[in-house]
Amino acid sequence: MEDLKRLIREVPDYPKAGILFYDLTTLLQDKKGFHDLIERLGDKFEGKKIDVVAGIEARGFIFAPALAYRLGAGFVPVRKANKLPWKTAQVTYQLEYGTDKLEIHQDAVKRGERVLICDDLLATGGTAAAAVQLLSQLGAEITGAAFAVELKFLKGREKLNGTEVFSLIQYDK
Repeated sequence: MEDLKRLIREVPDYPKAGILFYDLTTLLQDKKGFHDLIERLGDKFEGKKIDVVAGIEARGFIFAPALAYRLGAGFVPVRKANKLPWKTAQVTYQLEYGTDKLEIHQDAVKRGERVLICDDLLATGGTAAAAVQLLSQLGAEITGAAFAVELKFLKGREKLNGTEVFSLIQYDK
């Protein structure tokens, strides 16, 4: 995956000193890189009979619909609180300093549907774990979680215990 990794811009000291930000917009603007990323994610989950790909707000909305199209599945947005117009199910989850909420329409998935969760990046895993919890509450069968990038040193996959986690590009530090 080094070819894709080379397309990611590394921005030091953003959003604050000491943080190295991995900017995926440079990968997205590269037509071959973006196409290859979606194809490789799709190859991993092809044949797993995915009904719906659930994209986590906000950057998951970029990857998840393209992956859903590639897999012949539907797309469902998992949103931050108070963004959806109809009846919602929600989950509150812990952040480093405080809490946050994720919401989904109550009828977004049917009981027993096979759902793949998708986001741009797996860091500490809190948001992805909340998405697993929320979709499970609705009766979805979580078939896995797909990420373009994983910051392995933050051990986010540990919070997704029991969920198959796949990331194309990993950073160890």
